[in-house]
Amino acid sequence: MKTYKPYIIAALVILLAGFGFWFFNSYGEWEKPVVSIDQDINSVGKYKAINITFTDTKSGLRNTSVTITQDDKAQVLSSINYTDSVTKENTVAITIDPITMKLHDGQAVLDIAATDNALWKNRTTVTRQINIDAIPPQIFLYTSTNNINPGGTCVIVYRTSKPVMVTGVKVENNFSQGYPTTISAKPCIISYFPMSAEGRQGTTSIKVIARDQAGNETSINLPHLIRNKKFRSDKMVLSDSFLQQKMPEFQSNNPASQGKTPLETFIHVNSQMRADNDKALREICQKSQPRQLWEGTFLRMKNAAPMALFGDKRTYQYQGKSIGESTHMGVDLASTTNAPVEAANNGIVAYTGYLGIYGNIVIIDHGLGFFSIYGHLNSIDVKNGQEVNKGNIIGHTGSTGLAGGDHLHFGLLIGGQFVNPQEWWDPHWIDDNVNKKMAVSF
Repeated sequence: MKTYKPYIIAALVILLAGFGFWFFNSYGEWEKPVVSIDQDINSVGKYKAINITFTDTKSGLRNTSVTITQDDKAQVLSSINYTDSVTKENTVAITIDPITMKLHDGQAVLDIAATDNALWKNRTTVTRQINIDAIPPQIFLYTSTNNINPGGTCVIVYRTSKPVMVTGVKVENNFSQGYPTTISAKPCIISYFPMSAEGRQGTTSIKVIARDQAGNETSINLPHLIRNKKFRSDKMVLSDSFLQQKMPEFQSNNPASQGKTPLETFIHVNSQMRADNDKALREICQKSQPRQLWEGTFLRMKNAAPMALFGDKRTYQYQGKSIGESTHMGVDLASTTNAPVEAANNGIVAYTGYLGIYGNIVIIDHGLGFFSIYGHLNSIDVKNGQEVNKGNIIGHTGSTGLAGGDHLHFGLLIGGQFVNPQEWWDPHWIDDNVNKKMAVSF
């Protein structure tokens, strides 16, 4: 008997240890259930759908509940009793509909609770103070007359009846942000937005939108007149000498072009690379200073002749066959070789570097979603983040990128879309379409 006693004791110890491990990881565990909510619920508008996940990985869920209380009146949104200890996790979809539930604007309390199957019935409660706000914001326009050129810019000023989280102008599917500003000591919102070159009166939708913290959204049609405008078309014949001269630059800078013939490289550059570069430009121009940095008429390059205009539609031909198309989204200006390039207006340098078809490029942020670009440069004389004043030298012209000769490609982007620079070179256009709109009388 003495021989087996140590083994019996060891077996009992193991048995007790196993029972303890099982007990304290199931019915005897002390951990409370976990409650997670998939979104911010501080404010509820006309309708709010949320997902609440209840988790208890040890003894499992016993019951869960969700209630909302306002003026001491509680309404049960969910109540579930779990019949076994198998359910370790469950996600409950909750809908808060203030109108149907007869909740008024103001404070309410959301109570969320979960109890597990442990011997001690561990319980978790989560309480959230929420604001019921079912009234959408109102939009009040201060610019009732808006004449817009295809490919041009429009500026509007307005206010909303309450603070909003998102506001701006939507032209078809293109959204341009609105920025808070102060005019005559009154809070307003200003939005610069672009009109595509394809914009037409009667067919192009322009809406001002505003969405508050509760998710209530209002949109109104913007009164406008889109003028008629025709853009030039041109055929550009590609020579072997041009392809042999320019395409090696792209082959060396872009792995996707290596191993291609000069003609194949051009087709890739004019299609895929052009699209990628324009996407990169829009990404760079997503973050803008929330205030106006520019002042007065934008500068045009001195003593420079226009070689190509905004909106020019180009068809490229090689040996009598059409091999691609493009639309020129800026103005090409040619002066002397290696001519100095000035900042068109005050701003902050948002980007410098090499960017495909644009070659060496500088991008300047003028605030409120408004940027100028300077492409094909031979040299760059500014750095990212540097403040520049109108007329400061930022670089010198060259023929980097998809350029047939030494010149400056000057472009403007508003709301992530190219617009015609010629408007911003015209002081009368700026006065009529920007300054007078900002001279709001309250």
